[in-house]
Amino acid sequence: MLRAPAAESNKDVILEVLRRFATSGKKVFEIASGTGQHTAHFAAALKDVVFQPTEVDSRSIHSIVGYLDHFQFKNVRIPLYIDVAKSFDQWALPADFGPHMVDIVLNINMLHICSTAAVYGLFQSADQLLHETNGILMTYGPYCEDGHISPQSNMAFHANLKHQNAEYGLKDIKYLERLANRNNLRLAEKIPVPKNNFILIFSR
Repeated sequence: MLRAPAAESNKDVILEVLRRFATSGKKVFEIASGTGQHTAHFAAALKDVVFQPTEVDSRSIHSIVGYLDHFQFKNVRIPLYIDVAKSFDQWALPADFGPHMVDIVLNINMLHICSTAAVYGLFQSADQLLHETNGILMTYGPYCEDGHISPQSNMAFHANLKHQNAEYGLKDIKYLERLANRNNLRLAEKIPVPKNNFILIFSR
């Protein structure tokens, strides 16, 4: 099983917000589940919520399976291989996690390290997955605000990401809000959390 220090440090902060929305019987579809640490932590705390983890990286999928085998969760599905940059109609989904059957789409620390196609794909797929009249897309990570990045550590992080790949880097919240609006979602909350990050709540 893989272990990411960042996931250990932010899992409780994210869980605190997730609890508000992930009430009994809800279904959470996580895009880019990473190592599986978040899935395991959330599933242990929210036993009446069903989680569907997904990943595009094969090592991460194996790690998620390792966590599921170790903890024997009854409320977590086997991880799916999902490339969010690919058209939604190419995804292979379980029957009960199909279009407009999901309560929460969850995405943690992806938007600053993915392609533009994946950014678009996240919002487009959220529109397809979430119930047509309710449901939320919840994202976590560092962001740019009105063209401004702070503090200095985030500026350096952004520059380093851009050096790696021109499509990487901290995304402006206004830009994400426009993408949300195009996909029948609106920015409902912008929640500041430790380490200069935000949790963004996009709702119907």
